[in-house]
Amino acid sequence: MPVRVLPEFLINQIAAGEVVERPASVVKELVENALDAGSDQIMVDVVDGGRTLISIVDNGSGMSRDDLARAITRHATSKLPDDDLLNINFMGFRGEALPSIASVSDMTIDTCNGVDENGWQIDCSTHEIRPSDWEAGTRIRVQNLFAKTPARLKFLRGDRAEMMSVLEVVKRLAMARSDVGFVLNNKWRFPKNQDLMSRIAAVMGDDVVGRMLEVDAVSNSNANMRLTGFISEPTLRRASSVDQYLFINGRPVKDKVLVGALRAAYMDVMHAREFPLCALYLTLPPQFVDVNVSPAKTEVHFLEPTHVRSFIIKTLRERLSRTMNNQPSAPVIPAPVAHQEASPAKFDFGIKTGDFRVRDDVRVVPVNMFNVAPVERVGRCAPVQSQVEAAQTVVDLPLGRVVGQVGNKYIIAQKEDNLVIVDQHAAHERITYEKLRAHKIKTQPLLTPIVIDLREEDVGAILSISDELKQSGLSLDAFGDGAVAIFEKPADWDLNWADVLRAIADEVRVNGHSSQLSERLHLKLANYACHHSVRAGQKLDMIQMDALLRDIERTERAGQCNHGRPVYKLIPLTEVDGWFER
Repeated sequence: MPVRVLPEFLINQIAAGEVVERPASVVKELVENALDAGSDQIMVDVVDGGRTLISIVDNGSGMSRDDLARAITRHATSKLPDDDLLNINFMGFRGEALPSIASVSDMTIDTCNGVDENGWQIDCSTHEIRPSDWEAGTRIRVQNLFAKTPARLKFLRGDRAEMMSVLEVVKRLAMARSDVGFVLNNKWRFPKNQDLMSRIAAVMGDDVVGRMLEVDAVSNSNANMRLTGFISEPTLRRASSVDQYLFINGRPVKDKVLVGALRAAYMDVMHAREFPLCALYLTLPPQFVDVNVSPAKTEVHFLEPTHVRSFIIKTLRERLSRTMNNQPSAPVIPAPVAHQEASPAKFDFGIKTGDFRVRDDVRVVPVNMFNVAPVERVGRCAPVQSQVEAAQTVVDLPLGRVVGQVGNKYIIAQKEDNLVIVDQHAAHERITYEKLRAHKIKTQPLLTPIVIDLREEDVGAILSISDELKQSGLSLDAFGDGAVAIFEKPADWDLNWADVLRAIADEVRVNGHSSQLSERLHLKLANYACHHSVRAGQKLDMIQMDALLRDIERTERAGQCNHGRPVYKLIPLTEVDGWFER
């Protein structure tokens, strides 16, 4: 068949197949145009899930008559002034959205730039331009979406499902720009100039209030990256990634590097089938990231993805690891006692009376939690009173003072007007796990390297992350074109290394990185910590309970065990009063 140039209408419809998948795609493209026009208030109205009408009204800069005529032609844009695809500072830049949408709908545009004597309106079907009484900004009305391409129309879901997709798009753009006001169908409102935490609560729900951790870090690498935003406490999680909002230079993205780094950062504080909440904003020079990857502009390519991933993981883990005392935490290992003849064996974390010691500034006394007057006994009243007074003068502690033990499972304490309940097994499990992590991975050099035959592409994938594998104790190199040789491996790890390396290679090819070894290491340490910690049902004395609380206060990621279960709960006494109708 001869080569021919496709007609313009067909070219636009093919582009529409890439850019305009559903009504939510139309809303995304048009709202991004409104943001690029400098709008700080955007109103979105959708009828019948977007099939019948999509209306976008903004208060941006508007367009002149000539700009309006060019705006609906293919590859016409005002967003690449220097013709440099590595220096993109706008949401959109392809110039495909308006002609693509016009090719599959009935679209009209009203606009006014505030300079011309009047506004202008264009019918995108006939390209006819006429004067309009529109006074400021731009209004775009998209009617009868996919009416010109009925085959596409039948693939749309129900009106409610399409409406929820539109809402998700508006939420992501609202999270990207908390300085801009958004209104959807006069029902969902996000006021402009809203502080980020308030915008997060409006988008994710009120249960995030007081349970998000602020992040702000700058990379020292050549990329000059900065990561800001909020992440959830590990005990606040969702069953899906629906409340994970990730942005690169202000652009909402769904990037494998960022998602993988987020998962790795929470690996030892959250179950693999649970997802943290986040609103994270990564900024870096435009030349270090390529956003010209997909028509929908939701995917990006980093110049140095390994550096980006390690920076994010390091930043988030440091934020999650802050102790209750908000201090950098050293491994919580009890100091040696002078009269001990020998130090305990390495990794011996069985519970003994000597394992826990009271801090010098803490006096362990029973505290009268409900402020009930002590029973008077002859010769005993004064000493009890003096103990309570002494307890009140000692330093404040994040988990308060021990009251007792319930069911040989839970430690009960009081902190000011809060009842504190601590799961003794979860607490000691976290302490033990952090002690183990503080030790360098023990490796075993091999006199005879383990040679594993792999496909050539698998060898390339594995060698691309050889530095990361070495951090997990695995040292290897190429052994010809179709094999790798392992020269050093983690001690006591008798694994089927061929299967492990093939799994690693598959993950690298899909995601650009692999967490196989680090997850295996986490699982090994987690199992050891679980089996060598205080058990539920084990009776502790007051000294052991107090020392356990003091240790967990100084331990990283103390709010949950390494399986993601909570370590402690604080219950206001006012809530307890409510139980008893006081």
